[in-house]
Amino acid sequence: MTSLTAVDPARIDALATELRTLLGEACVTTEAASLERASVDGAGMSPLIKELLPLGRAQLVATPTSKDLIAATVAAAVRHGVPVTPRGKGTGNYGQGIPMGGGLVLDTSRARRILDAGNGWIEAEAGAVIWAMEQHANRNQQQLWMYPSTAQSTIGGFVAGGSGGTGSIANGLLHQGFVLAVEVVHALPEPTVVRVEGADAVPYLHNYGTAGIITAVRVGTEPAQPWRALLASFPTYEQVVGLMRPLASLTPTPRLVSGDRAEIAACLPADLAIPAGRASLRAILDEASVADATALIEAAGGTVDRVLEGAQHTVKLSMNSYNHPIEWLQKSSAEPYFHVEVLGDALVDDLAAVEAVYPGGMLHIEAQRDRPIGMLAAPYVSPAQVLEGFDRLAALGVRTHNPHQWAVDFEPERTTALAATTDPLGLLNPGKLGAVVHEHTGTQM
Repeated sequence: MTSLTAVDPARIDALATELRTLLGEACVTTEAASLERASVDGAGMSPLIKELLPLGRAQLVATPTSKDLIAATVAAAVRHGVPVTPRGKGTGNYGQGIPMGGGLVLDTSRARRILDAGNGWIEAEAGAVIWAMEQHANRNQQQLWMYPSTAQSTIGGFVAGGSGGTGSIANGLLHQGFVLAVEVVHALPEPTVVRVEGADAVPYLHNYGTAGIITAVRVGTEPAQPWRALLASFPTYEQVVGLMRPLASLTPTPRLVSGDRAEIAACLPADLAIPAGRASLRAILDEASVADATALIEAAGGTVDRVLEGAQHTVKLSMNSYNHPIEWLQKSSAEPYFHVEVLGDALVDDLAAVEAVYPGGMLHIEAQRDRPIGMLAAPYVSPAQVLEGFDRLAALGVRTHNPHQWAVDFEPERTTALAATTDPLGLLNPGKLGAVVHEHTGTQM
């Protein structure tokens, strides 16, 4: 890409002047290094998107320190006609946080107060770190229903861009009851914040802030459990995959069950102490189910290598689940790898056929409430190679989600209709709604 979209510098200067008065000098910057940092996310994980970078560059960064100041910042940007791209910790993987329209990057990470908590819920500003929310809940003998594999993400970033994570075996995805309420600012000239609850909050989830910028979130909690980190290893990966359903069916339900081939396991952090040359199974289990899990593992030909108590151990397993093993594989390999998100019983029942869709294919697998999900990785050749595999996976009964694009793909028609009212000037995270990145975008899992 030879040129990037930019807003008239006069409008940027005028907005910067207003925001410095509103937020303070320390919360507004046009410094080059800050603009560069605010213009990237984890899009390099996709070799298809990496070929297109850079996709956009911020012209101004603001870091409001409260939910009310987030709302005031959005209104100021609207009055000056400047696009607004919201950002939490920037841990998204596929370009959804890149300011493709230039303009303002609104960094919410300093609006991080935990506002209140009660039996079954906790509420925080959008920039609150999810692991801090989990710790706060723990002090009240509660736990979050779920948290993402990147536990240091912000709650606003997670609900605006994520899907599920640790806890999803029992509790499903974030739009299936986890989010109890959101406060959202619409893109209007005066600060306009609405609070929506229950099903009414769902249209604002997983749309990257294109229909409204989240300022506060209330999510579900449940009674805390005594979790244990279990690490096991096996001679073959097929033995690991065969345990996804039995382990997911344990009582109490595990918080996480992840598995990798020996080739991927060898790329994971050394302090996990995974035995060389063996496939890896990692699980977060209630202490009451450790004995049953051990029996299943040993009956399947595996060895329980360690059972560890303490949040530092369980969160480490979370941080090495979902996309993260593929990231470690990419970092460790001299050749580029891509991945496709996959879901279906064939991941267990027809593993060899699934992996054979792509030459050199290797599946990272996760137990899930209804059926296993995973990340199918393979050496990267071309976009055509990636996209052609989708039809072959569909023929195996495998649903796919294409991570090599940044467009809103969860109820996009609903989001477009909502944004017509909430963002009439099209200033919220432009380039992400209605975009077509590749001819075949896959389906939402």
